[in-house]
Amino acid sequence: MSDDQSYELLGFDNVLLPVGDLGEAVAFYERAGFTVGFRLDEAGIALLRVGGETPGILLRQEDACGHRPPPWPATRVWLEVPDARAAARRLHTAGVPLLDAPFSVATGWTVEVADLWGNVIGFTDYTKRPELARRT
Repeated sequence: MSDDQSYELLGFDNVLLPVGDLGEAVAFYERAGFTVGFRLDEAGIALLRVGGETPGILLRQEDACGHRPPPWPATRVWLEVPDARAAARRLHTAGVPLLDAPFSVATGWTVEVADLWGNVIGFTDYTKRPELARRT
C-alpha cells in the first residue's frame, strides 16, 4: 500500500462526546430519540446509533466534565432527519430543551439541542434540496 492510499479518508468512525455522567447522558440522548448500540460502564463509554451506519456517537465519561449552560461556542454535530420541524416537536414533547426554534438553512431546516455538558447536536433536513437527501 502506498503512502497516498494509507492516508485516504474513508469515512467517519465515531464522533466522541465528553460527558460528566454516563447514565445521565444516556437518558438524555434516549429522550432525544437515539438508540444505544452498546454500553460499557466499566470503560465509561456508550455508543449511540445513527441510522443504519456502523459508526455512531460515542459518549465518553470524563470525570472533570461539568455541566455548562447555553450559550457557549461549541463544535456542532448535525444529523440528517426527514423533517427537522417534526423532530423539534418530538424533542419538545420528550422534554428535551431546544436551543432555538427550528431555523432555515440552505438545504432545509435545522433544530439544535445541547446536553448538560455543552455538546450540541443538530437535526437537519433537506426539504429545500431533496436531491441531496439520503432518502427522497
